[in-house]
Amino acid sequence: MAAAAAIRWCAVVSAVILFSLLISPSTAIYCDEDDCYDLLGVTQSANASEIKKAYYKLSLKHHPDKNPDPESKKLFVKIANAYEILKDEDTRAQYDYAIEHPEEVFYNTARYYQAYYGHKTDTRAVLIGLLLVLSAFQYLNQWTRYNQAIEMVKKTPAYKNKLRALELERSGGTTNRKKSNKQMNNRKLEEDFSKELDLQIKGAEMPSVWELVGVRFVLLPYTIGKLLLWSGCWFWRYKVKKAPYSWEDASYLTQRSLGASLDAWRTVDDATKEDLVYRRLWEKPNLESYMSEMRKESKRRR
Repeated sequence: MAAAAAIRWCAVVSAVILFSLLISPSTAIYCDEDDCYDLLGVTQSANASEIKKAYYKLSLKHHPDKNPDPESKKLFVKIANAYEILKDEDTRAQYDYAIEHPEEVFYNTARYYQAYYGHKTDTRAVLIGLLLVLSAFQYLNQWTRYNQAIEMVKKTPAYKNKLRALELERSGGTTNRKKSNKQMNNRKLEEDFSKELDLQIKGAEMPSVWELVGVRFVLLPYTIGKLLLWSGCWFWRYKVKKAPYSWEDASYLTQRSLGASLDAWRTVDDATKEDLVYRRLWEKPNLESYMSEMRKESKRRR
């Protein structure tokens, strides 16, 4: 319910922002509802010198130090803003384009914010902020998936059967007949058993800080250095010295040749792993022979 309400709220806010952009002219982001040229009392064809003279003349008249009138102070702020826009050739060109193409609301708005805030924003701060936001969403998503997987597993008959077996094992083969005690014991057993299931749920593992995109980005230089070192050692040991593959490296080559994920490879029993490694499946003829055997076995079982 909370998530649905949040989504509806975001949709309403987005709609309001979109509507406000559509109903307001794109030139309004520069000098509000006023015309920048009119504020300075010059025409659109005025040159930089004329714009500068007009600004200094109006600033002497409406500057707060010269004129204490509150309305004059507000007008001076608008005049100063108009001068900041028109004195720069790039922003003036953007403003002129917005006057000539008022229908291009989104394009004119994007150019305005890029010109005024793009150069003021530290790229490093933007990158750090982006990584933090992505990492937070990633972590919350992983926790949600993990909790959903736990709840689904708890509803399966296999989980309930194991829970009963664990209860019998801890109670010495006898069950507690007191309902209140039994409910408390069941809750405790479910908590204990959930901990034992942490590593048995594929595709929804418990979130790890080390898997977050922000942490991985920070550790990227270390990861690249470690990979380069590993590649160099591999090349020297097996390509130059022609040494026989160790069990770990032969197991890795077998897993890669079969296209199996690390989690899937871990579920294979030791006897099958030993047989697959002995076949040297990283060599193409051996892999083709093995795949042919598997296809024949699959057809025979049909």
